[in-house]
Amino acid sequence: MKNQLTLWQIELIPWYFFGAYWAITWLRVKRTKTAEALVDRLTTLGPMVLAFLLLFSGSLRIWPLRLRFLPDKGWIVWSGIGLTSAGVAVAIWARYCIGQYWSARVTLKEGHRLICSGPYAFVRHPIYTGMLLAAAGTSLVIGEWRGVLAVVVIWAAHSRKALREEKLMTAEFGEEYAAYRQNTGFLFPRFRRSAGNPSAELHTEEDERTKRAG
Repeated sequence: MKNQLTLWQIELIPWYFFGAYWAITWLRVKRTKTAEALVDRLTTLGPMVLAFLLLFSGSLRIWPLRLRFLPDKGWIVWSGIGLTSAGVAVAIWARYCIGQYWSARVTLKEGHRLICSGPYAFVRHPIYTGMLLAAAGTSLVIGEWRGVLAVVVIWAAHSRKALREEKLMTAEFGEEYAAYRQNTGFLFPRFRRSAGNPSAELHTEEDERTKRAG
């Protein structure tokens, strides 16, 4: 019984998988063609370091961040572990799908392609979605306001980074990326695809004219 894992240790297991997969695949990427400035990179890196300190370090357990926003219940903790595992799975799935075009910075790779498969068929930034869900799960396990603050920081940092990425992708892929944006969510899936798709409306009008002519 002494060797039994604690709930916190179980919660850390998916994060270890996340770190291991990122370390293994870090160097398996294409050469960079265009990259964001260092100052822009730091606006993401700094908040992410803060967020992970809030989640995994006791150094920032200061009042009122150490106060609880949830009761210390077993079912809540297990729900958090499940959410963390799901989030890490989404992030790894997305990382696998983007393959050699991944980068920690906002970049374009040589021969860059627009990835629309896997989770990218539903959201444009599924790695950030997965990390956000995983952090939310850890926040439930912690049950303290520092976890909530960490989730907000991650959401803000990744949202800003994603907007910079979309600006770069729009410049590179033009109408192709504009069409992709219409049918996918930013960080979470759209439950309704764009009903006002211009091409769909065009086909409808042509079909009506064909029916009248017939």
